[in-house]
Amino acid sequence: MLVMKFGGTSVEDATAMQNVIDIVRIQLERARHNASPAPMVIVSACAGITNKLIKLAELAVSNQRDEALGLLDEINAHHVKVAEALLKNGEKAKHFIEKLTHNLATLINAADIFGDVSPRVIDAFAAHGELFSSFILAEAMNEQGVKTEWKDARTLLITDDHFGKAQPLWEMSEAKLKAEVLPLLNQGIVVLSQGYIGATVSGKTTTLGRGGSDYSAAIFGAMLSAEAIQIWTDVDGVLTADPRLVPDARRLKVMTFNEAAELAYSGAKVLHPSTIRPAVMKNIPVYVLNSKRPDGEGTLITNAVDSFEGMVKSIAHKKGQTIINLTTTQMLGTYGFLRQVAQVFEKYETAIDMISTSEVSISLTIGDKTNLNKIVEELKLIAEVEIEKDIATISVVGDSIRRSPGIAARVFQAISDINVKMISQGASEINIGFAVDESDMERAVRLLHEAFFAEVKEGAIFA
Repeated sequence: MLVMKFGGTSVEDATAMQNVIDIVRIQLERARHNASPAPMVIVSACAGITNKLIKLAELAVSNQRDEALGLLDEINAHHVKVAEALLKNGEKAKHFIEKLTHNLATLINAADIFGDVSPRVIDAFAAHGELFSSFILAEAMNEQGVKTEWKDARTLLITDDHFGKAQPLWEMSEAKLKAEVLPLLNQGIVVLSQGYIGATVSGKTTTLGRGGSDYSAAIFGAMLSAEAIQIWTDVDGVLTADPRLVPDARRLKVMTFNEAAELAYSGAKVLHPSTIRPAVMKNIPVYVLNSKRPDGEGTLITNAVDSFEGMVKSIAHKKGQTIINLTTTQMLGTYGFLRQVAQVFEKYETAIDMISTSEVSISLTIGDKTNLNKIVEELKLIAEVEIEKDIATISVVGDSIRRSPGIAARVFQAISDINVKMISQGASEINIGFAVDESDMERAVRLLHEAFFAEVKEGAIFA
């Protein structure tokens, strides 16, 4: 049994959704031929809709109710247009769209009155995107003869109440899936649900964080002991660099779970950072495929192949980072200072992306600047603090490259005329990371790609 996840660009309009239906139909026919269960299909919101829904919430709590209602009209019109183009009889879908639009209007009015833009409120708004797209797609699949059961993920994925970054309550969710989804799949019925969203035990809507649809698919795949998880996106697989920066980036045919996870955490956009964890738990292979070119091989992520240790596989980057430099003589010959620093970031629920230390100083990067000012004020109580904004982090990723002589030298030789603000290397066997000014990022990525991949030929790893 497969879990197939389709991202926002794969369901962005009627044409894209038709591609999805064709892809699922082929997989369903294969499953029937092999007497296997039907696939479970997980979809994201239409491309750009989640951003609009979050903007909707922000407008509503900023005394811009009319602007919010205007944006809601745009969201409604988009989904009506998709339904009309895709469905011969779209009345049921239009009624569902109208219902969701009414729900959002009610949320706008409530947010306007109370002025509350908490993560719980954001989740209530943002969850609608997946509900819109998935229901239209389910209706179209049934209309075209692909027998499909639409399921609200909030009745399947039960989470904690950490709104905005919820985590599944595993045993409860697994029991729900095995009771409500598995019997349908075994009958040859496609179950179509949403990524990104879930609900607390008491039924309050939660989300898994931006990009969480991948995570949802991996969770469902692990709970159902799927044979494979397919992540359908708009690129041919995992590439050696972001093709927007490096047009001649190469496709990786295969990579390990550890490499994929490191790339995701380091900024690669193909996968959500948490996606790999549930797959690793059950050793389920993950395929990254292109819904625009479904005949492509994509990238296989698995530990069931040689890791090709010591070989650089890809270069990832993150923009919008901030460096926080801490200096204090308290660190000299003492202990406990790192714990004090870590407690500040824990208090404000802010992840540290990269860190480097010396005897009297710490440099670290963060991407979430929500509580930056509060963090800085507290850190000033224990150290001198310097902030550097508009920073990008770049990571060179490959199994065991830290133990491969010469890799680090090649990295920094390639970018010898670019000012490196910070280096973090040693904690991970598969990542050499550093920070530069955002203005230098594109050139640094291109230079690194040229240094490591210009002469790489097609073979077992690269296409």
